[in-house]
Amino acid sequence: MSPAAPPRPATLVFLLTEDWFFASHFWSRARAAQAIGWRVVLVARESGAGAQIRASGIELVPVDFIRRRLNPLAELWFTLKLARLYRQLRPDVVHHIALKPIVLGGLAARLAGVRGIVNAPVGLGFVFSSARPLARMLKPLVSLALRLTLSPPGARVIFENPDDLEALRRAGMVRPQAAVLIRGAGVNLEEFAPAPEPPGLPRVILVARMIREKGVADFVSAARLLHGQAEFLLVGAPDPGNPNSITEAELRAWQADGVVRWLGPRRDIADLLRGAHIAVQPSTYREGLPKSALEAMAAGKPLVASDIPGCREAVVHGQTGFLFPAGDVQALATAIKTLLDDAPLRARFGAAARTRATENFSESIICAQTLLVYEALRPGVSP
Repeated sequence: MSPAAPPRPATLVFLLTEDWFFASHFWSRARAAQAIGWRVVLVARESGAGAQIRASGIELVPVDFIRRRLNPLAELWFTLKLARLYRQLRPDVVHHIALKPIVLGGLAARLAGVRGIVNAPVGLGFVFSSARPLARMLKPLVSLALRLTLSPPGARVIFENPDDLEALRRAGMVRPQAAVLIRGAGVNLEEFAPAPEPPGLPRVILVARMIREKGVADFVSAARLLHGQAEFLLVGAPDPGNPNSITEAELRAWQADGVVRWLGPRRDIADLLRGAHIAVQPSTYREGLPKSALEAMAAGKPLVASDIPGCREAVVHGQTGFLFPAGDVQALATAIKTLLDDAPLRARFGAAARTRATENFSESIICAQTLLVYEALRPGVSP
C-alpha cells in the first residue's frame, strides 16, 4: 500500500494593487503565516519587489492591476480573470487590501466560491479623501460596491483605527460581528530604535508618498515660516497611480527654493530617523494608521501630526507629540517651533513615543492579532 499523500497546506492569498506595498506593510504578517504552515500567495502588479518576495518562498502571481483604471468593461474582465485565478489557487482565505481589491476581489471570491474572506480598507483612499469632481462622482458608486462586498457572511473586516470602524459601521457597510481592530502594520522595534540626537542644525522629517493628502504642501509652507531654524526633509516618491500625486517638478522647485530637501524614495528610513530631531505627519483628510508614524515613534522621535483618524491613534497629544488641526499651517509651524526650542521636551516625548510603540504597535503584536483572524477562518475551525 502506497503511503497517503500529505495533507494540502491551507492557502492564504493576498490581493493588492502593488507588490511594493505588500513588501512594506504586509511582509511580516505573511512570513508569520508561513511560519505556522500556511502556503502564502501574493496576487498583485509586479513593480519592483518581486525578487525579494519570491526569495522568501512566497508565491507571486503578477496581474495587470491598474489603480487609475475606470473602464467598467476592463474591470469586469479583470474580475472574471481573477475569479478564474482563485479557482486555480483554491485559497482557504483571501486577504483583500484597499478599496479596489476589496470590491473586485470580493466579486471574484463570490464567483469562485471562496468563503474565507478578510478585507482591510487601510484608509479610505482617493475617492473618500479628495474634493475633486472625479472623487465626488465616484463616491456613491464605490459606497454601493462596498456595501455589496466589504462584509459578506463569514468575512472579517480589519480596521486600523476605531474612527474608520465606527464610520463604516454607522454607514451600514460592515456587520458589527465582522469588524476587527488591528492597529497598523506593526513596526520592527530592533530596526527602528532610539539613538541620541545628532549635533548641529535640527532636522524635521516627513516620510510619505508624495501625494497631496499626506499634507506635503502644508509641510513645505510650515518650513517657509521656520526658514533657517531647521533643515526640513521630504522622503518619498510621487505616486503616478494616484490622481492627487505631487509632481517631481513641484518637488524639485521646492528644493531649488531652499525650503526643503527632497531625498526621493529611500530604503534607509531607520538611519534617516536616527539623524532627525522631529517627525511630522500632516495628512489632510484621514489615514488608516501611518506606518511612518509608527516608525518615528519606535525610533524615539516626537511626532507632530494632524488631528485626524489614524494619526490621532498614534499620537497622544502633549505626551508623545502634538496634534494640530488638519490644514492649519500656522498651528503646524507653532508645534514644530515648540519642539525645536525645547530639547528636554523632545527627549520626554520621544521616550514616551517609544514606550507607546513597544506596548501597542510592535510587529509581534500585530502579527499575532492577524494570525488569530486567519486561523479562525481556516477550514475545519468552528466559528
